[in-house]
Amino acid sequence: MSEIITEAKIPEYEAFLQSHPKGHFAQSVLWAKQKPMWTWKAIVSRRPDGSIKGSMAVLIRKIVPALPYTMMYACRGPVTDLDDRETLQDLMDGAKQLAKQYHSYVIKIDPDVPSSETGYRQLLEEQGFRLTGGGAEFDAIQPQYVFRLNTAGKTAEELLMALPQSTRRKVRTAEKKGVTMKICGKEAVPEFAALMLETGLRDGFVTREGSYFENMLDNLGEHCRLYMAYYEGKAIAGTLAIWYGDKVWYLYGASSNEHRNLMPNYMLQWAMIEWAVEKGCRLYDFRGVPGQVGEDHPLYGLYKFKLGFGGDYVEFVGEMDLVRKKAVNWAINTGKPIFMDLRQKLYMRKGKK
Repeated sequence: MSEIITEAKIPEYEAFLQSHPKGHFAQSVLWAKQKPMWTWKAIVSRRPDGSIKGSMAVLIRKIVPALPYTMMYACRGPVTDLDDRETLQDLMDGAKQLAKQYHSYVIKIDPDVPSSETGYRQLLEEQGFRLTGGGAEFDAIQPQYVFRLNTAGKTAEELLMALPQSTRRKVRTAEKKGVTMKICGKEAVPEFAALMLETGLRDGFVTREGSYFENMLDNLGEHCRLYMAYYEGKAIAGTLAIWYGDKVWYLYGASSNEHRNLMPNYMLQWAMIEWAVEKGCRLYDFRGVPGQVGEDHPLYGLYKFKLGFGGDYVEFVGEMDLVRKKAVNWAINTGKPIFMDLRQKLYMRKGKK
């Protein structure tokens, strides 16, 4: 039988999530605080002794306010052993009950599971889930392709010496040329947000307001760090990282158009990897790349940068939908690209003013 977690049982839920190999910060109640416009619910399945054996947190929200329907989204869920059909069934039964209660037109998932786990994908398809087709070029909500560095049982020195020589040299360049790195609080968010805007305009993506990053530092507390790089007293790069369970994720990165030759991004990337080592983590996640692309691709620079740290290229199962209201799902998905295109054009116009 599935169970919806009550507030009193959240500590138990969080302890399970942080201990499970598939645990993810996006399944945490801490991340739910970062999404106040969404309703957060966590479903668990228990063993006969009462302990949790699987979980799935979902975010629920109306996508079109005028319609009575909601989208239900389990970001990087469910969290189960990959061959546990019974637990998966329990969690999906709970999700379907919630979907009925909240009039959800779709249940959307994107598990933290490699695409090579074909048996797990088959279990999801047996539940009625189908791939959406998104993923390449960051079309999905979460990146389908990432680089991950195995940090389990390794020292920072061992990881540094395992880097390609060219990357190791770049990691050391910034400090040699007078760049300093600081772990900052909310006082540095305006500088970071300005760098994010500069980066977004340069690379053509929409960025968050400074308040979003301030809230993240508040909501995640010790689990979130803002790293900033300075040269001659001026902020030239910054990154936001999250530590949760046995992983550290590189979530946001930004840099100035100036002083990029000083390699501040390499310095910051290495500092985040050192945090993963400090916390005894199993994995450091560089987050998304557009896939394995060639030099002619506009995002090849991003791919090459992350590739240079020697992590493993991972393709996830992908974004999958269990559609409950086909007409509603079709209408909303048809209108979404038009809205996103308009949003980006307005953003780029605003940035040029």
